[in-house]
Amino acid sequence: MTAPTDTITLNDGHTIPQLGLGVWELTPEEAYSSTRAAIAAGIRHIDTAAGYGNEAEVGRAVADAVADGEVTRDDLFITTKLWNADQGYDDALEALGVSLDNLGLDHVDLWLIHWPVEKWDRYVDTWKAFVTAREEGRARSIGVSNFYPEVLDEIVRATGVTPAVNQIEIHPGLSQQEQRADNQARGIATESWSPLGRGVLGHPVIEKIAAEHGVTPAQVVIRWHLDQGLIVFPRSRRPERVAENADVAGFSLTPDQVEAITAIDDDPDYSGRIGADPRDAVFGTPLA
Repeated sequence: MTAPTDTITLNDGHTIPQLGLGVWELTPEEAYSSTRAAIAAGIRHIDTAAGYGNEAEVGRAVADAVADGEVTRDDLFITTKLWNADQGYDDALEALGVSLDNLGLDHVDLWLIHWPVEKWDRYVDTWKAFVTAREEGRARSIGVSNFYPEVLDEIVRATGVTPAVNQIEIHPGLSQQEQRADNQARGIATESWSPLGRGVLGHPVIEKIAAEHGVTPAQVVIRWHLDQGLIVFPRSRRPERVAENADVAGFSLTPDQVEAITAIDDDPDYSGRIGADPRDAVFGTPLA
C-alpha cells in the first residue's frame, strides 16, 4: 500500500513520489491553498506547468510551507512543463528561467515538454535544450508529456537521452495499455494526468468497489493508478478533498478489482479522451 511519501526510482537514478498534487485548471489562489493543503497532508510532489498560469502561487505556497517549518525544499519534488509556444532550443532554456523565477526556485525536480506538437517540428531541438538544462542543474530530471512512440524514437535518436517520465492522459475509460507498455519497454516511468476522469467516479463498478472498501470513488481510482505502478497527482479546489485524496494507504485493490476498472475502457458511455489527441495538438503555436 502506498503512502504519500512512497517513491519510484527513475531511469536517471533520482526518486519521485508516486502520489502528488496536480494544479491544472486551478486559479492562482486555488493552486496556493491546494498546495498548502497537500503539503500539510503529507504530499511532497507538486505538478504544475507554465501553461497553467499558477506557477507563482505554487512557488509562494512552497516558500511559505518552508518558512513555517512544515518541510524543507529538499523534501519536495516540484514538476513544471514547457508551454508549446516556447519550443525550440533557445526559447526553451529562456522559458525555464521564467518558470524558475515564477516558482522562486533555482531548479525544478522534473521538467517536461508539455506536448510534442510534431507538426511544428521543434520537439527535437527542444529536447536538446532539456538535456542542457539537466547538465546545468536547473532541472534534475527531464521528461515529456503526451509523447507517443514515433516522437520518442526521434528525441532518443537525436540525443541518446531517454526521458525519465512520460506523462499521459490515463483514467478509467482510457487506460492507455499500449503506450504504457511502450514506456515500460524504454525504461520510462508513466505519469497519469486527469487521473480521475470526467464523470467516471459514478460508474457502477467504481461505486461498488468503493462500498466494499468503505472509501470514496476517487480514492478507489487513485488506488487503481498506484497499484499499477503509475505516478498520479489528482487535483482538487477543496483543501479537505486534497487531504482525502492523499489518504489512500489503508487499502489496496485486488487484481480482479483492478481488471474490472480497466475494463471500463470497453464501456462506450465512459470511454475515450478528455483532452486532445497528442498527434493533433498544435495549440499555443503558429499552427493553431
